[in-house]
Amino acid sequence: MSVNQLNAPPSSASSDSDASEPKECEVLDFNTGVHSSDSGYDAEIPPDCCPASPATVPSKTTRSNSFGSQLRSPKPRRQRTTSVNQNTINSNEAIIRSNNRTIYTAGRPPWYNCAGQQVEPFVIGICGGSASGKTTVAQKIIESLDVPWVTLLSMDCFYKILNDKQHEQANRNEYNFDHPDAFDLELMKDVLQRLKEGRKVEVPVYNFVTHSREQHTKTMYGANVIIFEGILTFHSKEILKMLDMKVFVDTDADIRLARRLKRDIQQRGRDLEGVLKQYSTMVKPAYSCYIAPTMAHADIIVPRGSSNIVAIQLIVQHVHTQLQLRGFKLREALAHSYIGQPMPDSLKLLPTTPQVKGLHTFIRNANTARDEFIFYSKRLIRLVLEYALSLLPFRAVEVETPQNVPYKGKRLACQKICGVSILRAGETMEQAVSDVCKHIRIGKILIQTNQLTGEPELYYLRLPKDIKDYRVVLMDATVATGAAAIMAIRVLLDHDVPEENILLVSLLMAEIGVHSIAYAFPKVQIVTSALDPEINEKFYVIPGIGNFGDRYFGTEPTDPNLLFE
Repeated sequence: MSVNQLNAPPSSASSDSDASEPKECEVLDFNTGVHSSDSGYDAEIPPDCCPASPATVPSKTTRSNSFGSQLRSPKPRRQRTTSVNQNTINSNEAIIRSNNRTIYTAGRPPWYNCAGQQVEPFVIGICGGSASGKTTVAQKIIESLDVPWVTLLSMDCFYKILNDKQHEQANRNEYNFDHPDAFDLELMKDVLQRLKEGRKVEVPVYNFVTHSREQHTKTMYGANVIIFEGILTFHSKEILKMLDMKVFVDTDADIRLARRLKRDIQQRGRDLEGVLKQYSTMVKPAYSCYIAPTMAHADIIVPRGSSNIVAIQLIVQHVHTQLQLRGFKLREALAHSYIGQPMPDSLKLLPTTPQVKGLHTFIRNANTARDEFIFYSKRLIRLVLEYALSLLPFRAVEVETPQNVPYKGKRLACQKICGVSILRAGETMEQAVSDVCKHIRIGKILIQTNQLTGEPELYYLRLPKDIKDYRVVLMDATVATGAAAIMAIRVLLDHDVPEENILLVSLLMAEIGVHSIAYAFPKVQIVTSALDPEINEKFYVIPGIGNFGDRYFGTEPTDPNLLFE
C-alpha cells in the first residue's frame, strides 16, 4: 500500500461499512449536513402513567401506513453515530479497503497522559423530545468546541431486533418505538462505558426502513469529548452516572410536530393520517410520561434548540474548562520529563561492537548516499532484531544430529509472534523480522504528527483479530520523545495485548524517549542499538540520524504529510 493511500484525509473511525448503501446511524461526514429533526423512533420511558410497551400496542386500526411492503420509503439522509476529527469536517470519508476488508482511518490524537494512563473524556448527554433538534445542537457544540476528536453516539442505533409479530405491528404503525422496552439498554450501557474507557466498540447499524439491524457494524473509539444523544438519554440511572454534563433541548410541541410531519411524509413516504395517529397514540404520551420528567436531571436546559446560540456557547465554554483541567497535551510534556534519571532495567542495548559502531558511522553521516544508507541500515536492523528475538523466552530441547548423537539446544517457547511496524519508518524493519522469524504475522500502525498541534495522531491500523494471544515485536526506526511509541503501545493494550508481551525495537532512541516509555509501561521491554542524549526543539534526536524515513525512502523532508517521529 502506498504512502499516498495511507495519507488520505482522516475520517470517522469506522469499519466494515457499505458506502453504497447509506443508512441512518452510519458514519457521519459533517460536510453533508445534519438535519434538525430527530429520528422517527424515540427512546426510554418510566412505567405507570405511560403508553403501552412495544409488545402490547393494540392493533385496532384498519389502515396501515405506507411503511409496509407496498411502498418503500426513500433512503434516510441523516447519519449520526460517528467519531470525528475536527480537521476533517470538510473532508470526505477516507476508508482504506483491501482484500475485501474495510479498515478505518482516523487522525485520533492521544487519549492518555504522560504516564500512558487514559485521560477521562468529557461525556455530554443530550436529551429532548422527538424532532426537538438534539442532533443539530450536538453538531453546533462540535463545531464551536474546535477540539481534535469528538465521538457522537445516537440512541437510535440500539433498537432491539424485532420478531415476526413485532415486524407486522411496525408495518401497521402499531409498534411502540417510544417505549424503553424497544431499546437494548444493556448493550447501550456497555458501548458507552467502553467508549468512555477509550476502547474500541462495535455499534449496531439500524435500518429504519426495514426495522432491523444491518449485518455489519460501525467500529468506533472514545474521544476527548463524547456526545450521547437520544430522547431518553437520561432514562437509565447507570448512564446518568457516566454523563459529565446533561443537556435538555426544550422545543415547543407544535414545532416538534411540524418537523415530524414534514420528515415522515417527505422522507419516509408516510401519509398524514398515519403520522398523526403515531404521534397522538405513542409519541406525545411518551413525551409526557418518560421524556419531560427527565428534564429534572438536566444541568442546562436549551430552549429553542440550535437557534439558542447563548446556551450553546455556555456549554462550549464549560467543556473547554474541563478539558484544560484534564489535559490532553502529550509530546511537549514528554520532552521535559524524567531528565537525569538512571536508565530503566527494561532497556536492553545491543552490545557495542566495532561492527555496530561502523554501521552507525555510515547511517549517521549526512553525506552517505541513499543506496549505501539503505544497505547499512538493513544490516543494523537485522542485528538489532536478532538480538531482540534472543530476549524472548526459550525452552530446552534435545534433538538428534545426523551422526545419531543427541544435542541439547533451545527453541522459542512462544508459538505466536507478531511483528507490528509503526508506519512509515518502522516498515523498513518488516523484511528483517520476517527473515529471522519464519511465518511471522505483520501488523501495521500509522501515526503522524499533526503540524498544528504537534501531537501524534493515529490514522490507520491493521492487526490480527487475535492479537491479544501474540508476543508482539513493535518496530520503529527511531524514538525521540516516545510519543508515537506510547500511542502504539496504548493501541496494543486497548486490543488486550498484555504489557509484558510487548517488545519495542528501534535502531536509535533518545534517552528521554526511553524514560517516557519505561515510566508509562514498565513491563514493556525496550531494545535499541544506540542511545543519544537529547532532542532538539523540533523533537529530533541529537546527534541522531536525521529523518530516517525521508532518507530511506528518498522523500523530501519539507513534505508536511510525511513527518514522523
